[in-house]
Amino acid sequence: MATYKAPLREINFVLNNVLKAERLSQLPGFEDASPETLTGLIEEAAKLIQNELAPLNSKSDQQGCVYANHEVKVPDGFKEFWKSYSDAGWVGIMQSQEFGGAGLPYTLGKVIEELLCSANVAFALYPGLTQGCFEAIAANGTDGQKQTYLPKLASGEWSGTMCMTEPQAGSDLAAVKTKATPQADGSYLLEGSKIFITSGEHGMVDNIIHFVLARLPDSSPGIKGLSTFVVPKYLVNADGSLGARNPVKAVSIEHKMGINGSCTCTLSFENARGWMIGAPNTGIQNMFVMMNLARIMVGYQGLGQCELATQNAIAYALDRKQGKAFNGGDVIAHHPDVRRMLLQMKAVTEGARVLAYETAMHVDVTHHSTDAAAREEAQDWVELNTPLVKAFCTDSAVDLGSLAIQVYGGHGFIKEHGIEQIVRDAKILCLYEGTNGIQAMDLVRRKLMLNGGRLPKRFFEAVRRDLANAPDFIAGPLATAVEELERSTAWVQQSYKTTPDDAAFGCVDFLRAFALTYLGWNWLRMTRAADAAGDALFADTKRATAQFFASRMLSQVPALLANVRQSAAPLMAFDVAGLQ
Repeated sequence: MATYKAPLREINFVLNNVLKAERLSQLPGFEDASPETLTGLIEEAAKLIQNELAPLNSKSDQQGCVYANHEVKVPDGFKEFWKSYSDAGWVGIMQSQEFGGAGLPYTLGKVIEELLCSANVAFALYPGLTQGCFEAIAANGTDGQKQTYLPKLASGEWSGTMCMTEPQAGSDLAAVKTKATPQADGSYLLEGSKIFITSGEHGMVDNIIHFVLARLPDSSPGIKGLSTFVVPKYLVNADGSLGARNPVKAVSIEHKMGINGSCTCTLSFENARGWMIGAPNTGIQNMFVMMNLARIMVGYQGLGQCELATQNAIAYALDRKQGKAFNGGDVIAHHPDVRRMLLQMKAVTEGARVLAYETAMHVDVTHHSTDAAAREEAQDWVELNTPLVKAFCTDSAVDLGSLAIQVYGGHGFIKEHGIEQIVRDAKILCLYEGTNGIQAMDLVRRKLMLNGGRLPKRFFEAVRRDLANAPDFIAGPLATAVEELERSTAWVQQSYKTTPDDAAFGCVDFLRAFALTYLGWNWLRMTRAADAAGDALFADTKRATAQFFASRMLSQVPALLANVRQSAAPLMAFDVAGLQ
């Protein structure tokens, strides 16, 4: 069985030495969020998660969820852990104090989410969607709606979902058909079906709050005619007590490749009573409050699985004896090819952690800074980084899960070691909340174009500032990557206006090249911070990993971008039927 221990030293190093998280305590409302406070909270969460949740990972995968008569039974131990986790206040750790949360930084909530996603990514979906539902209602709900739902979501007494996808409407939300009919009392009756609804039915909480995308009878067709509604599993009385069962029910659950402990439901809304959130026909804007944060959440799920794969592969390679290495070593970590795989896993995981944590810190600045210029800059970084975090971290989870199996050899292919579960759990992360191809299209179609190309310009300027006094081993490869990326960015920006197929055909390679360049910048900063930390072994290991990344991974950037700058015309012109 795969084991998990929270990488507390690495987390503290990234937060405090690399990203200087003490800046968070300078934001209004976060005065008590000192590095010491954040460290203490992370350590407490880690104890609970690694001791009580991680041991459930393999068992919950094997047991899965069980559906019968519109009800879903979650794996053994989930309900008990949900109670422990919510009673300790972790569900509402980053939610507003006004509605019963702890009011601590989003960054702290994301660090704890990484721990959850390493220990048991299937369980992590339940609090993750609940926090997203909270944010969606907080952003657009009325005062009364906020008072009704938010305290219970923050406490974990209730949980939340996001209901968008329908059988005919996957990524194309313009095809959503679920109908919301207005009633005399101001409520709406929702009729339709939603599929792939995470946490859509379970018995861990008293109530489930569905955040639903639907269409008013008189609304225009397409995306502009959609609205959002809150539809509780149990109606809520005026005094806050629970009333009658609402006619929204699970009619089936999916039998999946992975994340088997997460109940993925088909929900039937049979004139279920709901209440509009926000103005009519603003559903896409309202839903994307939740969706954008959900994309970062999924990136953290990928990061958690990267960490799980990496630490298990390293532990196994340091213990497993198989032949003699050229240097005389008797464990497989001394074999060059195994060393290569371990360094790749470590380089990607630790570099991606800086990307993910830095993005979370920008979210905090966006929401809490009193400086308008600082908020604008932080929002630019959030916009740019979101597709990178979502796509790169989740693609990497699959890649590193596969590498972990390779390190284990035949033992990795056998279920008892729990390593193959990483690949099965991780693949969905590349698909939901917008496939990684959609993330790449979002990057080239929207993020590169915003505000006259201001977002990538910020990135290039920031990296070049740090390159001014970079160590030689990384300065050259990173400078080359930045030059190639800047040239290709200009090509993509122009290409999308004139020959969009060209930009679209190369968008996945472009996103990977951008992410690798970003990680190169992260490794430059980590090397500097480790040298200043005063621990020689730690600094030597960081430098060796940075050297691996600079010479073996940054070198991929020019080749990826050469692919990007190719015409797709002949590849899009032939009759696709010929592929059969």
